[in-house]
Amino acid sequence: MITAPCTSPALVARQRTTTASIYSKEILPTLSEIFNLYDLGQLYQSDTKLILLKGKGASHWCKGVSHWFSKPVILNVSYFNSYGLTYEEIEKGLPLIDTSRTLIREVCPPVFSHVECRAGKYRRLDGLCNNLRHPTWGATMAPFQRLIGPLFADGINAPRIAHSGRDLPLSRVVSRTMHPDDGFHDHAGTVMVIAWGQFMDHDYTLTGTPLDPVNRNDPEECCKRPLHLKHPYCNEILIPDDDYFYRLFGVKCIDFVRGFPSPRPGCKLGSRNPFNTLTGVIDGNTVYGVTEKFARKLRTGYGGLLRMNPVFKEYGLKDLLPLKLDIPDEGCTRPNKNMYCFEAGEIRVNEQLVLTVMHTLMAREHNRVAAALAHVNPHWDDETLFQEARRINIAEIQHITYNEFLPILLGKDVMEKFGLVLEKEGYWDGYDPEVNPDVIASFAAAAYRFGHSLLPTAVERWSKAHKFIASKRLSDLIRRPYDLYRAGVLDEYVMGLMNQVAQAMDDSITQEVTNHLFKKVGARFGMDLVSFNMQRGREFGLPGYMEFRKFCGLSDANTFQDLFGSMPNETVRKYESIFEHPIDVDLWSGGVSERPLPGSMLGPTFACIIATQFSYSRRGDRFWFELPNQPSSFTPEQMAEIRKSRLARVICDNTDIIDTVQLYPM
Repeated sequence: MITAPCTSPALVARQRTTTASIYSKEILPTLSEIFNLYDLGQLYQSDTKLILLKGKGASHWCKGVSHWFSKPVILNVSYFNSYGLTYEEIEKGLPLIDTSRTLIREVCPPVFSHVECRAGKYRRLDGLCNNLRHPTWGATMAPFQRLIGPLFADGINAPRIAHSGRDLPLSRVVSRTMHPDDGFHDHAGTVMVIAWGQFMDHDYTLTGTPLDPVNRNDPEECCKRPLHLKHPYCNEILIPDDDYFYRLFGVKCIDFVRGFPSPRPGCKLGSRNPFNTLTGVIDGNTVYGVTEKFARKLRTGYGGLLRMNPVFKEYGLKDLLPLKLDIPDEGCTRPNKNMYCFEAGEIRVNEQLVLTVMHTLMAREHNRVAAALAHVNPHWDDETLFQEARRINIAEIQHITYNEFLPILLGKDVMEKFGLVLEKEGYWDGYDPEVNPDVIASFAAAAYRFGHSLLPTAVERWSKAHKFIASKRLSDLIRRPYDLYRAGVLDEYVMGLMNQVAQAMDDSITQEVTNHLFKKVGARFGMDLVSFNMQRGREFGLPGYMEFRKFCGLSDANTFQDLFGSMPNETVRKYESIFEHPIDVDLWSGGVSERPLPGSMLGPTFACIIATQFSYSRRGDRFWFELPNQPSSFTPEQMAEIRKSRLARVICDNTDIIDTVQLYPM
């Protein structure tokens, strides 16, 4: 399979024009011949009913064109491998071949080929034109960029296998062997770290994948379908017969689908690369969405306000998020047809209740700011009030993330090394138009999933006096945010987030997400999040943990004994029992197992990857709140006020009964 991604993918590999000319002479005639054998009409319908229709937008084009390129009607892997292409030729040579003389030019998404940009005060929702030189950098539907080249079994598409050519241990075997539920707790952080971390994750990444066409709630069904009816991206998680948990329920397989491959600019060729449906910068899309149409749906149309649900108006309490009335089962487990989840800028708002709480707080903050702006600027219309409140709210989110969240997560030394420490006064003139803020594949599919290690078994509610009230199993709050419909309960969960201790940052993961993830009402089992992490990393073509250690300047390991000191000895021995060689260990598994750096919650590999991403997000964002000399720049007086923003202040301003909070709630 040869795919063709929506923007510039990798940081690695500076291509040589001489190499390109050689490849073009040898391969281009064959490509042209193959592409021109087929009637263009075939491109508009596929055997899996994925339709390519002009005018349906970037998302449909990406999905449709990706699917078309993945079919043998273009080039299959065995045919292309008959040329004996090396890894370097696939990664560096193929993207340089000019496909404009083939039928590809007829279906290449025009939205990615030419975008006209004008510098303005407000950022676009879809992220286009953030970079005036490279308009698609940081925009939605961009392929994940890579710190190091991918590692596919066939060099192009097939999920990663062991370096010996044999299969890797099943994802579920890695999950149950390496990541059991030990229940230890770490007093370095509260559950608020998890809540803010997930809120920011959903500002960054959402891989485009096929969903169940009926309720769009779960992956496309794979396990129960015969081979000829399966979606071509099915990549099921197999369960071994001796599994300690799933064998009790006769579960042999968990549904899992691969991400859609992404077209590159100009629809050039290369190995598979999935795309991100969100933007690559911190722009509050969790609050506002990434399309103009959806943002309009979230707005009232007056006063610059977002729609809310005044369910507690008679009690004088603040509003909740609006009801999700369109496709109400999407991302939501409903006990009956009269219960509704919530709607916000990001589709996963109901994924777990504490995430819904964070969405609610930041939507309330937008409306609070909009109302204050309307009071001092009565002549402003709805659009101006909305855009100015959005601009300030995004700046607050950026400030809280870099000033409160990242120092706890990464530690002072890493913050300074990667240039993540915010200025205390004045401006920061560090924007670099040659820094691509597109999300890094290893960040999305592994490193930023560190929070799965911190998840508690139960989520607690605390009183305004900082006293424990009650708790509820995490699995009972996933896709079930209905407790928030009880007056005063949101504040109790906020108090719980600030007072409950998070689980340790280690290789122990709660069974609430390794055995009970997305459990149906009345069911005794769910899915396995850790297996998802392993499966996603492998299908992304992420090289193993050791390759990223080397990228980050850390020591290599030729034997498992070389890992002693980097992680607990018992962890190393368990790796040796299921993997052939240290080079095969999955990035996510190895990353959460590392001993943390001094003053950090993370080990050195994940700290390196995450810090790199946040560096790109600061240096590559033309609308970054600290920048001078931009149409979007704040005045010095406004900057001083934004620097006063704290998560504690947001909580105090947007809750009802809370009157005392920690200065730093995380």
